[in-house]
Amino acid sequence: MYKVLLVDDEFMILDGISSVIEWEVLNTELIGTAQNGQQAMNIVRQNPPDIIITDIRMPGMDGLELVRTVHAIHPDIMFILLTGYSEFEYAKTAMQYGVKHYLLKPCSEESLSEAIGELVESRMIEDDKEAFVQSVRYGLERIKPYAKEQFLKEFLTNKTYGTEEWHYFGELFGFQFQSQQVRVLLFQIDGEHEYEHLFAVKNITEDVFRNPMLSSTVSKHVLILIEDTLTEPELFERIQSIRSIFTKYYNLDLTAALSDSGELAQVRRLYKQTIDCLSHQFYLGKGSLITRRDISNSLDQGRQEDFSYDEEKLIMVIKAGHWDDAERELTQVFQRLSELRMDSAETKSYIIQLFMGIIRLGSSDRIAEYLGRLTTVIESSTFQSVQELVMSISRDIALERFERTRSQHSQLVQSVVQIVHQRLHDEQLTLQMVSNEIYMNPDYVSKVFKREIGEKFTNYVMRLRMERALELLEQDNEIRISHLAEMAGFGGNSPYFSKVFKKHTGLSPSEYKQQYF
Repeated sequence: MYKVLLVDDEFMILDGISSVIEWEVLNTELIGTAQNGQQAMNIVRQNPPDIIITDIRMPGMDGLELVRTVHAIHPDIMFILLTGYSEFEYAKTAMQYGVKHYLLKPCSEESLSEAIGELVESRMIEDDKEAFVQSVRYGLERIKPYAKEQFLKEFLTNKTYGTEEWHYFGELFGFQFQSQQVRVLLFQIDGEHEYEHLFAVKNITEDVFRNPMLSSTVSKHVLILIEDTLTEPELFERIQSIRSIFTKYYNLDLTAALSDSGELAQVRRLYKQTIDCLSHQFYLGKGSLITRRDISNSLDQGRQEDFSYDEEKLIMVIKAGHWDDAERELTQVFQRLSELRMDSAETKSYIIQLFMGIIRLGSSDRIAEYLGRLTTVIESSTFQSVQELVMSISRDIALERFERTRSQHSQLVQSVVQIVHQRLHDEQLTLQMVSNEIYMNPDYVSKVFKREIGEKFTNYVMRLRMERALELLEQDNEIRISHLAEMAGFGGNSPYFSKVFKKHTGLSPSEYKQQYF
């Protein structure tokens, strides 16, 4: 049994978790509870646990301080952090101490049990490692195939061997570490699946490749090590065959990551390549075959700049109910994030920040619904699904605000807006001209318009003209700048149009056409 300590300053949470988790089923034993970090440290000193489940925010010594203190004296103790959304960035500092599990409060029994199970599995594997080398040294011939597989698995993933052990295993298993060329293949099942499905992938792979050097499950992946004897087209054909067979029988997508060819001695680097490749599945989509070529720009060149975005304009256009403008802004944001190819967790953190700003504009009776969709963003396995969700909710909110604003506008403002849209191409369009048409005082019209629309008349007209210019460019990217200026309401004043266009988009009309068309 693996010992667990539970720490939270809320008694109800302590009592709830203590009673609902089936500790024995998870091969664990709850050895105690504590309501603050100091109490927890007293228990750790007397009876060190294997796993500590702790809240972040607690009086006195908080969760992160507890992690730091315990890690200094017992670096092998594992942690599960219970955190609120607002504490997520703060909680990430615990990663330097090996913390891998962060559960958003309130968390379900299932998610907590799964996290505990993963840590128990990890610890069991570590315990097995301690005995592995010693058991192999006895040279029991009957366990040699298992020992060979276990050695490769450990060597490939994270085990470090000394020179003496290196030579011993090389002679024992007949490995040519410096000359034997190999590739690593990593499979990941997309979507919800049973653990048995991993063994199905493993069995199919063994049939297709016929006795690979290593075929094993590692966490949620199937790891395959093969000698590099096939041409690349032959290799791709076999991988596609594995994916097709699995999908046919189980109706699940299978993503594969393939390393470069390299010496057996460099197999850990090759394994890391496949892990890096799989991390890009978020951007490339489910059911992909990913190689280093697919991610060469981000792997070889690295990211040259961090992502930054001023969301003020987006918030303003959604608030005003202008979905077309909001859609254009969001498309640019997601395009930039896709180009940067950051770690999926980092990308999601930016999207979550943007998402929270957007849903604040929604009606109060739907905020809870929108917040519930936050979990979908966090758990989404593809960039496209996150983009579609954010786009959909943003559209709902923008259109909702448009209808709300339209119903609130006075007849006067509706008349002004109608005239503006009808005369937008007219360079003579002014507040004075519009006021004359509706027989109202310009100063009065200006005040009412600003109060109800939320921006000055001149700014409103200029924004619409820029939108019209962008629409015209999308419809005909060969349009002459002089004609574009005239159609957008600038008459023959092309230089002034270009100046305003650059202020609005950051690019001159010519530069904009060159970059986007």
